[in-house]
Amino acid sequence: MYSIASEHLRFSVLIDGNSDLRSDAMSLPVSPEALYSDDPPVGAVTVDVDPFCIEFFSDPYPVHAELRNAGPVVWLPRYAIAAAARYQEVRRSLLDWETFSSARGVGMSDFARHDRFRLPSIILEADPPQHSRSRSALNKSLSPAVMHSLRAQFAAVAAEMITQLVDKQEIDACTELAEAFPLRVFPDAIGMRPDNRQHLLPYGDMVFNSFGPANSLFKASATRATQVFPWVEAEALREHLREDGFGMILYQCADAGEITHDEAHKLVRALLTAGVDTTVNGIGASLYCLARAPDQWEMLRTDPARFARPAFEEAVRIESPVQTFFRTVTRDTELGGVRLERDRKVLLFLGAANRDPQKWEQPDSYLIARRTAGHVGFGVGIHACVGQLLARLEGEVLLQALASRVRRIEIVGAVERRFNNTLRGLKRLPIRLHPN
Repeated sequence: MYSIASEHLRFSVLIDGNSDLRSDAMSLPVSPEALYSDDPPVGAVTVDVDPFCIEFFSDPYPVHAELRNAGPVVWLPRYAIAAAARYQEVRRSLLDWETFSSARGVGMSDFARHDRFRLPSIILEADPPQHSRSRSALNKSLSPAVMHSLRAQFAAVAAEMITQLVDKQEIDACTELAEAFPLRVFPDAIGMRPDNRQHLLPYGDMVFNSFGPANSLFKASATRATQVFPWVEAEALREHLREDGFGMILYQCADAGEITHDEAHKLVRALLTAGVDTTVNGIGASLYCLARAPDQWEMLRTDPARFARPAFEEAVRIESPVQTFFRTVTRDTELGGVRLERDRKVLLFLGAANRDPQKWEQPDSYLIARRTAGHVGFGVGIHACVGQLLARLEGEVLLQALASRVRRIEIVGAVERRFNNTLRGLKRLPIRLHPN
């Protein structure tokens, strides 16, 4: 057994197969927010780490490396859950929805065993056949044709915003760009009313925090979001959506009998939940990476039409705005040679998989010419992010507009992280825009 200790973080890695060491694993500290008391799976290496504490969120990459090195499946005794951090096991789990189910919640809690703080998503937290009905309708509302129709509008807004910010020169790239752009174009595209759109951020923050334990991050976000619940429910109603927004397509699917009208309302609500936060963090990650990699910024400037989307995609890979999701094992199985019994919760470290050196060359380097196909930043399989085309479009047109007007991006102050149980993003990114 070996340990690495700090004030809030400690590894104790025990090689399984020894009954004394299994006893030691069960005696390690347990989080007060733990929901389970299962025994470690036979063959799993025990790693004593809290993946939901601030110290971990501040710099998760050393821990990610330890988790990958420890084995294909590890045991996290603080929460009595199994976890996978290697690319191969994470991808396999995401693809095999029949064995690793989302329907019992993609967070730590198990809908079959625990009270529900929130209503489950009928797309993110559903498996076929419900998922198939939901996905079919969403694919129509977020189709390539719909995205093509939005491109000119999004590009015009991006150009307008960049022109104003270049004149200002010193900005907070988080609030004035990464947040401001999606909060303007996404609600317009879905057909929302103009008032109170800023509520989308605290609501999304709460939902993604709820996928982790009921810790201080979740409790604080739940308090902030309490007043937003009725607003989100109301905004998703048909009578509050414009006819020309893609949200109305879901109600048209209901009119055609493809889904129910209640399902249409729930799917619009799901879009309002996840349609902003991940894009905000993806754009913020792109700006952060490009500001710290001037050679990559120069490459982008040489051909914005070619490199804008790859620059956004590589930022999603290396920073992974969605860091983790849970799955529930539906039948006895093996993952990476480790036996997992039915009803176990498994934590999948998407962020660690996206930097797995067994999959990626120079995994910790931001390289916009990299072939990023296969990254799991948007998930994979039937539960891959349904809004990824929209996120890519927003990131692409914004980076194109920026690269066409700005010679250099310079970080001019302290960068602050925004902590969340599931998301990785920035709270403050002070930059100076040097115009052409």
